[in-house]
Amino acid sequence: MSRVAYMQHHSGASAAADNPAVGSLRHVASFPEALGTGIVMHTESALDTQVLSDMGTMIEAYEQVLSRFRDDSLVQQMSKAKHGGSFDFPDYLNPLFEIVDLLFAATQGSIDPLVGADLVKLGYGPDLSFHPRPDVRESLGWVHGRARWNEAVTRHGTTLITRQAVQCDFGAVGKGFLVDLLSERCAEHSKHLLIDAGGDLNIRAATPVSIALEDPSDDEDAVGVAEILNGSLCASAPSRRRWTAELEAQGTGEQPDEQHLGHETGLVTLHHLLNAIDGMPVEDVMATWVTSPNPSGTTPLDVHDFGNFPTAVADGLSTALFVCDPDTLSRSFPFECAVIRNDRTALVSRHFPGSLFIR
Repeated sequence: MSRVAYMQHHSGASAAADNPAVGSLRHVASFPEALGTGIVMHTESALDTQVLSDMGTMIEAYEQVLSRFRDDSLVQQMSKAKHGGSFDFPDYLNPLFEIVDLLFAATQGSIDPLVGADLVKLGYGPDLSFHPRPDVRESLGWVHGRARWNEAVTRHGTTLITRQAVQCDFGAVGKGFLVDLLSERCAEHSKHLLIDAGGDLNIRAATPVSIALEDPSDDEDAVGVAEILNGSLCASAPSRRRWTAELEAQGTGEQPDEQHLGHETGLVTLHHLLNAIDGMPVEDVMATWVTSPNPSGTTPLDVHDFGNFPTAVADGLSTALFVCDPDTLSRSFPFECAVIRNDRTALVSRHFPGSLFIR
């Protein structure tokens, strides 16, 4: 049995069960520790023990390749290779790297897997210390010398060649990509399904599923509702992964009042959504939601076509909208979105399958 455990049961009374579309998906299987957020799968047909065991093995293998929080992962090997090297990833990850390349190009480097180094310096590393390194002000982002994806990494399919140690973080796409892999596996056994990985959803339902859009300022309230029939919905917000740290004012050793990271004082609130150019937490966006349609037809999943991975695309774009405007991103990806800025104003694309009611 893999270290990713699963549980299966019939869903009981819950807010989700009140929705007829979700209530018909009465079989629930979960992998509570997967990807650090847990994965829950609602299906109309029960998944047998062997299928669930195979999925657990798939999740374990996936994390052992991509997780920057595991000492035995391939990503960690890259971070320890002082002089670089050639690293062979599984062939099925080719669409993930295609999406990463497109996001990097579309955002002009504001989305970059090598932002992992900045996250570590800010305290969001494998040890989860949440204590920034002393030199953090002078070393964040590629503007201060951190390696860039298009310069430090050469990709040949799923082989990554580096010339130095690099700290990759594929979290902007990776969680959604795994949801797509699991969705494809589930679909072999259950026509209708809903997979939820910490807010990254893939849905194939008989009738639209209503999804509450969480208020980034109050996790017990909602700012809108979306309805998804056949596609993915992913959300990003700094509210669930933020921490407060004390930084010395540059060159003074003082510990002044609370301000933002870019200012001259010490007590700051940090989060994981960074602009890779300067390595700074983004301050002018509160939350994003992105929808992407499931591929049409019943053809097998093509590992050379990123369009077959709607949750990965929506996952990456929900992060990219913190650093790039929707019109620019729409030149590379088909999607709909809703964005709440820090002043509580909102942007909603024309065909977003829902509405916001911001107070």
